[in-house]
Amino acid sequence: MIDTIHGEFDLIKNYREAFILDDFNKRYTDVFDIYPYIVGDYSAGMLRIKGFTKNGKTNSFKTIPDYLTESCPMNCAYYILKNPNFNPSKTREE
Repeated sequence: MIDTIHGEFDLIKNYREAFILDDFNKRYTDVFDIYPYIVGDYSAGMLRIKGFTKNGKTNSFKTIPDYLTESCPMNCAYYILKNPNFNPSKTREE
């Protein structure tokens, strides 16, 4: 379990020691609170964050390997977090 200023997350995978707490805290916004899975990867030295759902046809956690292969630089550092407190009914206005 990782404690951040945005709540607690389960670190599922930390490939090449990608998770840097300070970078995550700066980049994370409440828009990601609706996703149960969050992937962070470093591309061109910058952290990118993308949310994934539990099910569905697009952005399902089952498509994380495809995202890493198709949208990330080869062999880039990345991490996968599970958000146990996600709220799928939250809207961006809240």
